[in-house]
Amino acid sequence: MNKRQKRTLIRIFLSAAMLILAALLPLSGVLRLLVFLVPYAVIGWDVLWRALRNIAHGQVFDENFLMALATVGALGIGEYPEAVFVMLFYQVGELFQSYSVGKSRQSISSLMDIRPDFANIEKDGQLEEVDPEDVAVGDMIVIKPGEWVPLDGVVLEGTSSLDTAALTGESLPREIDPGDDVVSGCVNLSGVLRVQVTKPYGESTVARILDLVENSSAKKAKAEQFITKFARYYTPIVVLAAAALAIFPPLTLGWPWKEALERALSFLVVSCPCALVISVPLAFFGGIGGASRDGILVKGGNYLEVLARTEIVVFDKTGTLTKGVFNVTAIHPDRCPESELLELAALAECYSDHPISRSLKEAYGKEIDTSRVSQVEELSGRGVQAMVDGKKVCAGNDKLMDSLGAKWHPCHHVGTTIHIAVDGIYAGHIVISDELKPDAKQAILALKACGVNRTVMLTGDAQNVAESVAAELGLDEVHAGLLPAGKVEQVESLLQQVSPRGKLAFVGDGINDAPVLSRADLGIAMGAFGSDAAIEAADVVLMDDNPSKIADAIAIARHTLRIAGQNIAFALTVKVLVLVLSALGKTNMWVAVFADVGVSVLAILNAMRALKRL
Repeated sequence: MNKRQKRTLIRIFLSAAMLILAALLPLSGVLRLLVFLVPYAVIGWDVLWRALRNIAHGQVFDENFLMALATVGALGIGEYPEAVFVMLFYQVGELFQSYSVGKSRQSISSLMDIRPDFANIEKDGQLEEVDPEDVAVGDMIVIKPGEWVPLDGVVLEGTSSLDTAALTGESLPREIDPGDDVVSGCVNLSGVLRVQVTKPYGESTVARILDLVENSSAKKAKAEQFITKFARYYTPIVVLAAAALAIFPPLTLGWPWKEALERALSFLVVSCPCALVISVPLAFFGGIGGASRDGILVKGGNYLEVLARTEIVVFDKTGTLTKGVFNVTAIHPDRCPESELLELAALAECYSDHPISRSLKEAYGKEIDTSRVSQVEELSGRGVQAMVDGKKVCAGNDKLMDSLGAKWHPCHHVGTTIHIAVDGIYAGHIVISDELKPDAKQAILALKACGVNRTVMLTGDAQNVAESVAAELGLDEVHAGLLPAGKVEQVESLLQQVSPRGKLAFVGDGINDAPVLSRADLGIAMGAFGSDAAIEAADVVLMDDNPSKIADAIAIARHTLRIAGQNIAFALTVKVLVLVLSALGKTNMWVAVFADVGVSVLAILNAMRALKRL
């Protein structure tokens, strides 16, 4: 509990004690009013001040105005204990709201702890602490055990374990060796690391995450937008209705003025929209906070709504359902020795950082003389071509071979087949196999268990490889041999097949997935270790590489929407019922207080359940 909350709690106890004392004193007339004004001022001065300040700024119809009008009116008709108690109970509700919002922010603000305070730069054999924003790309930083990784980079020296829990929600450390990439926001657990910075602070993983979290509340769900609009029109309408209730019955029906005023004041207290205005946004805020604690970053409450209505989940294959770690499993030359075919493929791919390219270079195992290579060209969705020792070497899929007119043949091995042609003549092929992620099958089962109708895989890989993966994972549908534009076309076709209220989510991690992530109803990126373009294009970011988190995200979204719906139904039902009874004179101020603050407290407590892990 912060200082402001503690002060409010002290005021509540002090005012309650004064209220009891004032009620026990045998006073009447002006003295009785003055005695009750003391606890009223202690507990309500800030509400009155905010109401006056807002009126001065043209913001008349808010909860402060309603509370001030109702309680001052109660004092005016001699209902002194009721006036103090309404204000007292209102402040209790405000305290609950403040505490629950604090708890919701706690799960998100814990992410703010990953913001680095400094980076160590080595100068003249000494470490100097500098602002991470002052470190340039290419600089070397030193990360000691127990320190946060301040910037993204690649390890030059040292081995260690990294605690990635703040990013991924997972407690298992990640082992780091020279040559491995490290991302900011992790904690170095053991050895000293010397890291070469690859991104400026503004583009680092930690900066992107903090930006996503800080801006998530700006994108409101439809339920939140409805409540905001509802309160804007609802409040002035009920104030006018209360005024009519106070004035017209005495003039037309002969009611006593005091009775009419009491009904109108009860009507005002009940009409305060606190329960809706506070609890519904709080539920979405709690849902986003609870998800972030599990390593799932949702960029706004509107995306929680889409998640909850997801019917079709479409996956990219490489790096999403598979590890993206390729190994050469077969070499089948047509016109040259195996070693020469592998050398040609490695040289042609020497400038590429694609996982397939890396696996070819690793299998070659020798230092690559890049002076032998020139005129390298990436052919999107097909492969690469380059001049190697004066010969045009093309390495890629069957589409590339077809465009060259090279007479290729399929391979009986299951895996990704890299065909190689030299000067347009087919030279053979190399088979590379990928490995499924450990929880990929569990992810598909979990999605089906939570009610997702269809799971689909889109890949640029060969049909036999794609079908083998789909059969092993239990996917409903697979489309292979797709270029990036083909993936977009398939997603657009699938979008036509969802129900009117249903949604389609696409899950990917590569730079070529960005157009599809943007086209789907909901884009999900495989977070911190995916590409920057995919993370920017996505609406939900999984901070680890576990596709099973998708079902968790859907469960959190549905849990959040159920809570928001419960709060809307409960608050509106109670308020409408008590408003009607107040207008008919069947209730008093105490019932009105429950219908306002009591309902608010119950709705806030219910909203706090969105924070809990499922």
